[in-house]
Amino acid sequence: MTATPEPGLGVEPGAEQGPLLVPVADVPATTAPPEDLVPTETRPTLGERVRGLRTRYAKWELALFFFAGFAYDILTLPRIDNRFVLTKHGLYLAILGLLLLAELRWSWGTEPPRRLARVWRFREDALHFFLGGLLSPYTLFYFKSASGLTAFLFLAGVFGLLVANELPRFRALGPVVRVGLYSFCVTSYFAYLLPVLSGYYSGKLFVASAGLSCVATLLLSLLARWWSGDWRRTLRHVALPGLGIQGLLLGLYLLKAIPPVPLSMLASGIYHGVEVVKGPKGRDYRLLHERPEWRPWQRGDQDFRARPGDKVYFFASVFAPASFKPQRAGDKGTRLVIRWYYDDPEKGWKEFHAYDDLYLGQGGRERGYRTFASLTNPRAGDWRVSMETEDGREIGRLSFTVTPDESTAPRVFKADAG
Repeated sequence: MTATPEPGLGVEPGAEQGPLLVPVADVPATTAPPEDLVPTETRPTLGERVRGLRTRYAKWELALFFFAGFAYDILTLPRIDNRFVLTKHGLYLAILGLLLLAELRWSWGTEPPRRLARVWRFREDALHFFLGGLLSPYTLFYFKSASGLTAFLFLAGVFGLLVANELPRFRALGPVVRVGLYSFCVTSYFAYLLPVLSGYYSGKLFVASAGLSCVATLLLSLLARWWSGDWRRTLRHVALPGLGIQGLLLGLYLLKAIPPVPLSMLASGIYHGVEVVKGPKGRDYRLLHERPEWRPWQRGDQDFRARPGDKVYFFASVFAPASFKPQRAGDKGTRLVIRWYYDDPEKGWKEFHAYDDLYLGQGGRERGYRTFASLTNPRAGDWRVSMETEDGREIGRLSFTVTPDESTAPRVFKADAG
């Protein structure tokens, strides 16, 4: 028996019938618990945490790595006349000059060749790596030779350049700043290379170093002008920064603000006596003093208790490169001056005496070139003694105070090796 479809369902007689659609009553949706509706967060991995901390403390990370690198240089940097150091710094300057030439060649609207496209984006990192590798030891060399307020102000400026070289904003200024830094590095390199090669220190050698740096700047300017065809832009971005730095350095040199690298003061002190004795390696010194044990920061008797007839001795050791030789007749030598200053209650600081016929002896000794000078019956009050180069640049200074000693009891001096 065949079922007859009900009218109104739209089924033609004789047509095949599909499955019947049975209306389903509305069933209320099942509501999930509130805690299941909160999307679950995946815990960050260790790498993600590290990247987040680096992003949050980016400036502190930069400072940490900067000072860590500077401390590493302090602990590992050899002597200033070390051949490896001289060669490495010369190689750094050569590579830095080539990188600057490449940047000037392809940064003014021209694209580098395709074979350099992959490494071109690393040029700034390479530039600042080599600049940091030069500025860091130069800062240390100037620090060892600095003495006096003006020299330390110059040192602060050099250290500021070293810090600024690591800052992204400073890097973004482009070739203008990098050309200026390169010009400074060239002068600093020759400022200690020329005395090492010549075997003596002279202010004229620093002027020659600045001249060599000017030659390097002019060479960069000529090549940049040839490539770009824009003389004004070359003058503004290359010539003026490089030559401007040299003008500033020569001005600071005339003000005696630039330390006399490669010379430096290793040690100095004030003593009641200096005795020349025979040591295992030749002449040695015994330094007599009364300094209490609880004043280890003082160098000898900086609180000098004087009795009638006493002499006050200034003892110092000066580092000089191994190429420095003792002065001989007709030879060029490094002449030093020891100056004594007294703080007069009425006239202020005045030069009291000077030893101006002292020539630096054999260089290269680990304990330095040692010498001393003395004054008899020093006045009570504040004193200062400085060691300077012939052109008046301080290698080191030391302050001390003289107070009368009214006691007549026998004195027992302690002895240090000098």
